[in-house]
Amino acid sequence: MLKRNLYKLIFLFVCIATFGQKGTRVGYMDMNVILENISEYNKANDLLDKNIENWKKEIELKKVQLRQYEEQLNIERILLTPELIKDREVEIQIFASEIISLQEKRFGPKGDMIVQRSKLIQPLQDQVLSVVKQIAEEKKYDFIFDRSSSLTMLYSAKNYDISDLVIKRINRQQRIQNRKDQIEKLKSKSSSLNN
Repeated sequence: MLKRNLYKLIFLFVCIATFGQKGTRVGYMDMNVILENISEYNKANDLLDKNIENWKKEIELKKVQLRQYEEQLNIERILLTPELIKDREVEIQIFASEIISLQEKRFGPKGDMIVQRSKLIQPLQDQVLSVVKQIAEEKKYDFIFDRSSSLTMLYSAKNYDISDLVIKRINRQQRIQNRKDQIEKLKSKSSSLNN
């Protein structure tokens, strides 16, 4: 991590030195602030939180069942033969491993939570990056950094922060899209009434 940041800083200095003759324009933004101000992101986050809560309940229910099986075995242990005890212990171990597999499926590195988060949030991040690129080209920025990423920014003047501009443009794009959708609905209603 430290090496990666060191390489980023070296790259930054080399780029600044390269562009230093013409006057480098640098801007920054905060992806977290931008995403928090987009209503679609908040809806996607709420949906993901509900799914996570349901998955936690599902796993907790399985754990309660596992404890019940273990308690039932302990109660019946004196009545069972050693073979039956062994069979029940194997069944309990299989059930416990199924719980672990379910946890991995839901919350593991390639689990449902990660997959859904990327499906819900990736399009929004792509939209933000598209707007940032437009702003960079219009305002002739050489670099735009994300303040929320691992690159440490020790100081930055507020006048170089383009986060608000990105939020305004995304909200404007959403309003335009909503208007287009409303017009399409009205057109389809009027055409169905005329027929």
